[in-house]
Amino acid sequence: MTLVAAAGFYFFRYGLDRPVAATYALFAAVALGGLSKIPGTGRQTAAVVLRLLPVCWLLVVVGTWLSVRTWSAVVGMLVVGFALAFSAVGGPRPAGAAPGLQLLYILPSFPPYDPGSLGERLVGTSTGLLLLVAADGLIFPERAPLTYRERAARAATAAAHCATLLAAPPYALTDADTRAAREPARALRPLTVPEAERPAGPGVRDRALTHTGLATRTLLSRLAQLPAVPDAHPDPAVTAVLRAVERLATATAMCLRAGPSPVTQSEELAAARARLSALSAGPVPGEASASVAAGGAAPAPGFPPAVLRRHAAVLEVADAALAMGTAAGLAVHGRHAPVEGAPGRSWYAGTWAPCLWWHRLRGHAGRRSVCFQNAARIAMALTAARLVAGVDTLPHGFWAMLATLTLTRTTMDETWRTIRLALAGTLAGALVIAGTLALVGTHTGVYAAVLPLWMLFGFTVGPVRGVGWAQGLFTVLVTLVFAQLAPPTWRLAEVRLLDVLIGSAIGAVFGLLAWPRGAHDELRHAAADLLRRAAEIVVATSDFVARGGAVPAPSGVPGKGSLQHAVILAESAYAQFQSEPTLFGGRGRGVNLPAVDWQATLMAGHHTLWGSDRLLDPPLSELGPAAAASVSRLGDRVAGRMLLVSAALDPGGDTPTAPVPLIDPALPGSTTEPPGAPRLYYATVSWLDSLMTDLARIARGGPDAEKEGTTSAH
Repeated sequence: MTLVAAAGFYFFRYGLDRPVAATYALFAAVALGGLSKIPGTGRQTAAVVLRLLPVCWLLVVVGTWLSVRTWSAVVGMLVVGFALAFSAVGGPRPAGAAPGLQLLYILPSFPPYDPGSLGERLVGTSTGLLLLVAADGLIFPERAPLTYRERAARAATAAAHCATLLAAPPYALTDADTRAAREPARALRPLTVPEAERPAGPGVRDRALTHTGLATRTLLSRLAQLPAVPDAHPDPAVTAVLRAVERLATATAMCLRAGPSPVTQSEELAAARARLSALSAGPVPGEASASVAAGGAAPAPGFPPAVLRRHAAVLEVADAALAMGTAAGLAVHGRHAPVEGAPGRSWYAGTWAPCLWWHRLRGHAGRRSVCFQNAARIAMALTAARLVAGVDTLPHGFWAMLATLTLTRTTMDETWRTIRLALAGTLAGALVIAGTLALVGTHTGVYAAVLPLWMLFGFTVGPVRGVGWAQGLFTVLVTLVFAQLAPPTWRLAEVRLLDVLIGSAIGAVFGLLAWPRGAHDELRHAAADLLRRAAEIVVATSDFVARGGAVPAPSGVPGKGSLQHAVILAESAYAQFQSEPTLFGGRGRGVNLPAVDWQATLMAGHHTLWGSDRLLDPPLSELGPAAAASVSRLGDRVAGRMLLVSAALDPGGDTPTAPVPLIDPALPGSTTEPPGAPRLYYATVSWLDSLMTDLARIARGGPDAEKEGTTSAH
């Protein structure tokens, strides 16, 4: 940062005598290199900055032309400020770059209002950014972290190993095998993945890579929970499925390491799955042949319940493996992947990128989205700051807007704490610079000599020591810069302090008025809404299965789109919640959220969608009256548990949240099994049982329980 900012500034200021280009070269580097928090290594950051170069040109051009009138500058600030902040829905890289892009629009919005200097501004901006790209890519290169694709490949390899063990004597995993399988699954949790490697974008490859991780984690979990072989007599059809799962998982790992899509292995597993499904739905082979030989009719299905439970569990393993292989092919090869997945789960496979972006933007275009709330908050605050600076002709109003941009947080408590530290730091910096200006006066050579040393000190110490130090050091830095552009006086320090005070006040006002509790309330509401909609899907799917698929709607169970949207909002709220303090509430009144495993809540939504999709695949066998009644009853009870947890999370209004009730993971009413129930009954019960496990994990103890877990990123 010091090399880039100093090189660009000195080259234009003293080499070419172009103060405007010097200013833009310096602040472009500070904007994208310091204010922006683009995740990744230096080379990854350089690639992002290079792609953003046309956007930076556009912002400088628009800011220059709209700045000539206060009303156009204010309207432009509202529109551009919201658009840039709302771009955070595209993932961590757009979110990290947004503050720096805001600064590049703010900079030309203030005097001198000179569209004639647009060329010089663009030259300075381009020089600063290109120097930043070169420095990020070449100076102090960092080792690239393990990519998400490699993490998923290792998890797929672990799944293949588990399937191998389960397909051979003793047909079970040891405790050591289960613990070994947990490690690669845990490595796919986004909290353990560097932010730059998380597949959070709206494109086909990012969406597919996200689903690859989810499907692989589900596969490992299902393999670890596979019921034991009844009477130690393996079923050849089950063994064939597990062998096919092993081959598909191995091929998936190769695909994720830039190999071919696992087409052949997916087809083999699909065929083995179909054979097991047909066998499980039919009569026991030995009984059927004996009955027919005696001249009688084929008997009703007669597999023991333990065998049917294992069949259902193995079919779930196969479904997870097929989803993993399909998603991995899409993640590596994009729309050209030859693997065809389920239409509902891989709906994005043939969709163009602009449509996927529109889908993501539309999904967050509502007041319940934390991305929308953050964008609206910062846009309104910057607009108000620009209006005050324009109407009152605030000297160096750019500093006021910069203070608003850098000090406004997503919660009022955090904003107020940041402002207190920033004002203290700014005051200290103003006192230092006032004394310096009074002693040095107009001897710009002194400022030119001190500036690079102060840059190195400020860019090193500021991020480490916190916002107070950063503001104080930056106050001195910008004063040293402006002292070389115009004759300085000690009143420059006074103006800097006044601007920061005004900008902080505006940020505090809008932090108080616009969603002052940040993601805390929205996470509570989104999780409750997710569970309510999941309960509707559980009831509808259970009723669908109980009636043998006799549902008028051709698409099966309605309401899945609403549940998918609820999952997206809950995931984005949880992602922001991770960065916010546990306590919220203004004026010193903090309220704790109940101890909740939010990850279990999110996974309950995913498991509801996936299980419902599996059970709705035709053909559906008819359940007997006892089995149908049991499925409906169990579905209603699981849905009731979901509604119970939902009511505790979001009781409505300002009522304090109640402790989340502890849910017994045992499926209520499942101790008695209807005689002669087909495999579909056990598949449905297995799905409901997994949902009960999720609900049992939601209520967690301990002061830090609510901070654990992860987000799957849309």
